[in-house]
Amino acid sequence: MTKKTVFLSAALACLAAPGAHAQVQIDVAKITCEQWLLFKVADPRDIGLWLSGYYHGKAGTTVVEVQQLKDKSEQIKTYCRQHLQQPVMEAVDKLVKESK
Repeated sequence: MTKKTVFLSAALACLAAPGAHAQVQIDVAKITCEQWLLFKVADPRDIGLWLSGYYHGKAGTTVVEVQQLKDKSEQIKTYCRQHLQQPVMEAVDKLVKESK
């Protein structure tokens, strides 16, 4: 290979690299229970962690009880199995209000 070919190949590889790092944005408020349960958007655990942070932030607390997080996740799963078309954030809102 000539130096020109190697240089051209390296330049093309560098130009192609930024396209490989595409970002995906998700509006969590639009995720239904069905999508959440069936991994249609992302791993439910990842979304559950995001939701936990969101609601803890709204409450103004930085304390997370790990066992309570697991228990709430199971409650949401149980609720969502019966309300597949409901947005998961509405399900969480309902369960948060019921626990108060």
